[in-house]
This record gives sequence, C-alpha cells and structure tokens, in this order.
Amino acid sequence: MRDLPARTAEAFVERSKGTVIVTTLASDSHTWNLVFLQLLIEECGYDVVNLGPCVPDELLVSECRDRNPEMIVISSVNGHGYQDGMRVIGRLRDCTPLAATPIVIGGKLGTDGGEGASRTNELMTAGFDAVFEDGQDPIAAFHAFLATLPPAPQRAVDHARVSA
Repeated sequence: MRDLPARTAEAFVERSKGTVIVTTLASDSHTWNLVFLQLLIEECGYDVVNLGPCVPDELLVSECRDRNPEMIVISSVNGHGYQDGMRVIGRLRDCTPLAATPIVIGGKLGTDGGEGASRTNELMTAGFDAVFEDGQDPIAAFHAFLATLPPAPQRAVDHARVSA
C-alpha cells in the first residue's frame, strides 16, 4: 500500500477548534451534566478539559489561566448557579488572558423558578457571554451560540466584557 500525498492526507486530518473547559462551581457536586456537555462539545469539534464537580474558584481561575481555552462552560444542577456564577465571573474576567474568552453558564441557576429573565440579565451584565436557563432548548441555544463565535485567533481583548 502506498502513502497518500501530503496534501491529500491533510484533507483527512480532523482539526480541533481548540480547547473548552467544562466545569461546575464550588457548591455543585453533580457530574452527569458535565459528561453530557463534554460529549456535546466534542461532537462540535472541540477538545474538552472536564474539571469535574465542586471546583473551587481558585482552581477554576488557575486552570483557565494556564490552559487559555477557547471557551469556558459552567454548568449548575443544584440551583446555586446564579449565586456562584456572580461570584466567579469577576475573578475570571479580571484575569487578563481570559478577558476576551467566551464564558457561558447554564442549567438550574436558581431555586425559586420565577426570576429567569432578571437572573439572565444580571449574569450577562456581570460578564457572561451567554446564559442558558433551565427550561429552554439548551442544545439548540448552545449550537446557536457556537455559530456566533469567531475563530479563536480573531478574538481580541478590546472586545471583551470586563466586570467593574
């Protein structure tokens, strides 16, 4: 069997769109959501680093800073996503290498069930690029968000949302 010419072989090599970090927050011990997200994001062409459950803020920031991902995906199942997300987003945005990194949060963000629009607006204002509240079609919404992302090299710090 002979070797394929280099140009032909290159056409068959799948290229990763980059690395995405998937995580919960310090108060959330759930893992099934992280496995689902990892598989979904890998199907979209990204490499995934899954930090697992109960990730302390300091660990999340240091892992994201060290790995410089194309995107950070935060998932919550326990209903404390809003509180934990509001706490951690400023720390992520204050880290210069992450200032322009797309950061999204989704899942069960509250326990009251009635303040979704208010929570979404506050999380977006605080620095999240997208919020996927429980109850919407999260897969379609996530795919739509991915379609809006520019290729990583075109992302610029001056377009970042930096919390005050």
